[in-house]
Amino acid sequence: MTHPYRWKICALLFFATTINYLDRQVLGLLKPVLELQFHWSETDYSYLVVVFQACYAAGLLIFGRLIDRLGTKLGYGLCLAVWSLAAVGHAAAQSTFSFMIMRALLGLGESGNFPAAIKAVSEWFPKKERALAVGILTAGTSIGAILAPACVPWLASHYGWQAAFVVTGLTGFVWLIFWKLFYDKPGAHPRVSITELAYINQDVNAEPEHAVKWRTLLTLRATWAFIAGKFLTDPIWWFMLFWLPSYFTSRFGLSLADLALPLMIVYCATSVGSVAGGWLSSRLIGAGWPVQRARRAVMLCMAVLVTPLAASSYIDNLWTMVALLSLAAAAHQGWSANIFTTVADNFPRSQVASVMGIGSTAGSVGGMIFPLIIGLVLDHYKALEQLNLGYNILFILCASAYLVAWVTMRVIDGGSAPTSIATQASDSRFTPQQTSKTSR
Repeated sequence: MTHPYRWKICALLFFATTINYLDRQVLGLLKPVLELQFHWSETDYSYLVVVFQACYAAGLLIFGRLIDRLGTKLGYGLCLAVWSLAAVGHAAAQSTFSFMIMRALLGLGESGNFPAAIKAVSEWFPKKERALAVGILTAGTSIGAILAPACVPWLASHYGWQAAFVVTGLTGFVWLIFWKLFYDKPGAHPRVSITELAYINQDVNAEPEHAVKWRTLLTLRATWAFIAGKFLTDPIWWFMLFWLPSYFTSRFGLSLADLALPLMIVYCATSVGSVAGGWLSSRLIGAGWPVQRARRAVMLCMAVLVTPLAASSYIDNLWTMVALLSLAAAAHQGWSANIFTTVADNFPRSQVASVMGIGSTAGSVGGMIFPLIIGLVLDHYKALEQLNLGYNILFILCASAYLVAWVTMRVIDGGSAPTSIATQASDSRFTPQQTSKTSR
């Protein structure tokens, strides 16, 4: 296989994820301009954030199931069309309420990205390559986070804030053209050779293709292990996205202009961690490690790499703290590359997006709860004029979250390979009502 086609599919998934994070960051970057024009208070802006997160959580359940029913090509295309329309639609907003509507639609559409992308990986990659593929596509989150501050302020200053929404939103429609032209299931794709198809399907077992109800998915240990892992660790990523700028400002006295370099270093590190985490487990599997053992070993390694954050109270140097945060952020993405891949490992392709939706919703719920805790902690210690102590407590929580999640997942799945729907296909609970042709 000189040019395996599956890696071109991975590139499509990477660019979709980059666009996903680019579009969601535009509002935050334009906040200083928009709050003056529309007279927003901090409470008004917080409503926009909550609306997005709530609809994102709800959309994970809706689109996760819908993608499994419609298929990856149509389901992913629908999600991206919805969020791209919403992204462009921000330019027409004339009030706080109309911005809320656009944020709600954006949250709904963007929620389908990861369920669809992980489902595509399960269709196009054998188990030993899935974590690397997921690591590459999740690196798009970091690239999107870096591209947004590089292009959005420039577009807004030269062509107006509306242009920033329109231009970034239109990138999604460009992607849809390539998706339409180049994506299909491996078995139906004219550019996939017989050799590559056999390689992709080398470890595919007999899997049920019929729909499985959520209540059935929720009887599986593998589902609950994924739910627990996402609920406990996703909030840490949201903390790093939304509170690092204010932390650097309050702790080290950085101005708005001075924030760019530290933040870019942290977010660039996440790209390295994402790819490295996926590569490492793929390398271990290639060396003969059992799939579950390789995933767990790498996730434990990533959990340990976050723990130095607990020492934040002893660090007075900006760049030392940037290094610690970069390590933690990179480890989070390495963790994510592997926890996402466990779904593709443990569930048949027909159910991957549904399980991704359920688990990622749990992560979003955690992402709504943790900010409330952050606000209470920081307000309390700010009133005591000990804001740094408040941040140190939060960093200790962040440092321990991944080890707690890893242990919790091991307890839930019983310390052995999770039971998948595929392995229970012979159980009557997981099979449709059998009606033989002879009995009709």
